[in-house]
Amino acid sequence: MALADILARVWAAELAAGRSPHSVTLIAVSKVQPLERVVVALDAGQRVFGENYVQEAAGKWPDLRARYPGTQVHLIGPLQTNKAKQAFDLFDAIQTVDRISLAEKIARLVQAQGRCPELFVQVNTGAEPQKAGILPDETESFLKTLAAMDLHPKGLMCIPPEGEDSIPHFQQLAKMAQDNGLSQLSMGMSSDFEQAIACGATHIRVGSALFGARDYQRQ
Repeated sequence: MALADILARVWAAELAAGRSPHSVTLIAVSKVQPLERVVVALDAGQRVFGENYVQEAAGKWPDLRARYPGTQVHLIGPLQTNKAKQAFDLFDAIQTVDRISLAEKIARLVQAQGRCPELFVQVNTGAEPQKAGILPDETESFLKTLAAMDLHPKGLMCIPPEGEDSIPHFQQLAKMAQDNGLSQLSMGMSSDFEQAIACGATHIRVGSALFGARDYQRQ
């Protein structure tokens, strides 16, 4: 589907939800996508992208960002603590802060460099044991721990369980953000971003609907 078609659906969902136009940021999820598809999106004007893997982003985005000024890249996949410094240099936002050890590493980098990418806390709304993220009932205390480290996340991020209705998870995340004074919500993907917008998403992460199916053998 063309970028214009996705944006039209975003704008229609904003209108249907009574949201202000352009209140939702489309993150084009370019992980494991051929470079030529990413360039097509860049040429069409897309300037916010999401990557899951630090190493893949390192091989792709420095050159592309030089060619396309104003491009932002968000890390939306799990971050290993030993790759945090590299991630600091690559990403405008890290959406997957999910444990104390990673937060401590980020805090040290902030002290050393005097800057910080935008941070989101990933919440495991489905309490899935195989999935990263802070459990919902631990999120408030985790945010307080981050504040004690002088880290101030902009919002929350979630990936609802596959095969479940996403809406209760989106509603739960929105309430948690409101209760903790956070203004940004990263939720909604190719199959459910319109529902996420209805529930208050400020960032949606759309990959396959924009770029087509991924070929993981290309990694």
